[in-house]
Amino acid sequence: MTQQIGGHLLVECLVAQGVTHVFGVPGESYLAALDGFHAYREQIEFVTCRQEGGAAFMADAMGKLTGRPGVLFVTRGPGATNASIGIHTAFQDSTPMVVFVGDVASDQRDREAFQEVDYRAFFGPSTGGMAKRVERIDDVRRLPEYVARAFATALHGRPGPVVLALPEDMLTQMVDAAPLPRVPDVCYQFDPKSLQDLRAQLSKAQRPLVIAGGPGWTPAAAQALQGFAERWQLPVANAFRFQDTFDNHHPQYAGDVGIALNPRLAQRVREADLLLVVGPRLGEMTTGGYTLIQAPRPAQKLIHIHPSPEELGRVYQADLQLCASMPGAAALLAALEPPASVPWRAWTEAAQADYQANLVPQQLPGSIDMAAIVATAQQHLPADTVVTNGAGNFATWVHRFWRFHGIAKGSKTQLAPTSGAMGYGVPAGVAAAIGAGRVVFNITGDGDFLMNGQELATASQHGARTIVVLLNNGMYGTIRMHQEREYPRRASGTAIAGADFVLLAQGYGYHGVRITRTEEFEPALLAALERPNGTLIEIVLDPEVITTRGTLSAITEQALKRS
Repeated sequence: MTQQIGGHLLVECLVAQGVTHVFGVPGESYLAALDGFHAYREQIEFVTCRQEGGAAFMADAMGKLTGRPGVLFVTRGPGATNASIGIHTAFQDSTPMVVFVGDVASDQRDREAFQEVDYRAFFGPSTGGMAKRVERIDDVRRLPEYVARAFATALHGRPGPVVLALPEDMLTQMVDAAPLPRVPDVCYQFDPKSLQDLRAQLSKAQRPLVIAGGPGWTPAAAQALQGFAERWQLPVANAFRFQDTFDNHHPQYAGDVGIALNPRLAQRVREADLLLVVGPRLGEMTTGGYTLIQAPRPAQKLIHIHPSPEELGRVYQADLQLCASMPGAAALLAALEPPASVPWRAWTEAAQADYQANLVPQQLPGSIDMAAIVATAQQHLPADTVVTNGAGNFATWVHRFWRFHGIAKGSKTQLAPTSGAMGYGVPAGVAAAIGAGRVVFNITGDGDFLMNGQELATASQHGARTIVVLLNNGMYGTIRMHQEREYPRRASGTAIAGADFVLLAQGYGYHGVRITRTEEFEPALLAALERPNGTLIEIVLDPEVITTRGTLSAITEQALKRS
């Protein structure tokens, strides 16, 4: 081994873990690591972002796409606090992520030095919603140990973010240590008796429903789940913003259980006599605020399979709690012998019919038909297109009408924050274009875009191309909707205006176009697919079109009748 500075060893450790891209905003606190990226530039790329929140979302997106930890580099203090939105998203979404924070030098610690923050206090895990583990590397010789442990912690059990603080003097010290081997993925299963208990309970059901989602799905695992569902003739729904877990084109698909839920599917969840939940942790959005599936003891029988034993029983007291990785669980389910016949064939067919009926749009006012626009995009975009969104009512158009191709077909196709973080979709799309090299379709709103739209400049700098469809209704639409529901005709703080999105896109190196009629979308999309650089298509949307099912005025009138 030859001696090198800690910053170079750190980058070598990342290369050993198979990392090809890291995301960040440069800071003087980790200059030695930046020099390491230069030294290893043929093997790993530092993607220079415009704001740490956007960089954190990119790292989260890479973690979702690859199943391996996305990697983020930020500087101390303001850099770390800016990044917290993406770290929180990775925690709530169970996304593997490793965050490196350049820190104050060791001899300045605990003096409130320039930009000093106590990262254990700030990120947890005592904060209960930020990071799985937070550590500071004081000894350069132990750098490989800390990095390997961070990757293992981020990956195993319920995946999530790990934060490592890097004192800047540690990164400049000489060391002759070597990286540790790549942390392997771990496949684990529950015991044979539990599998037979599952079979016995499922065989007694009359109206079963599978809800699939959560982290850790591979194409092979998704294929195994599909085979299990087919053999047992089960209806399968996907959890909130895990809509690509089970193929939406499959004849046994029942829809997604989340925000703006199909009322028929909501009723089906209530009427089910057994829920087989494979992967998701059953958070607030998937459970309708813990009422669609009552907490802590559901009305339905519940079989809950999750990769972390700490999650099982934390909120829901299931009839059967099974701990397994998704590849392990799906392999067991695929080998489970079904009975000669099942009583729920008509139930499964009805669930699929309900899903198909939900694809038929309601008539809404204005010159823009968003359901038709989503259908046009689906018609022309490749099957493996990565669809991204942030948070807002605009996202319900793809949630309801886009038919996600499942991971079983070979690749993940949805990137969206279960944390409800605004500003996610644009940077997530940039990361997908850089890391996956596939077509990226991002739907965003005017408020959502203005959170992180500057990351289009990152896309242009790094040769990434995305197609951004921006719905501009001049307001924070979701909040305005809630205002009209709770305080009708008393709008406050929700109007936004003043941005020329076409000019903004052009300033970032994108092509920009504004459309006001449905028929203008198809030629704009086809031109975007041919263009070497990215495209932003601004759609001027009538503020009345607030949901996929109704208008803002209708919500106001209903609220006034109640008051």
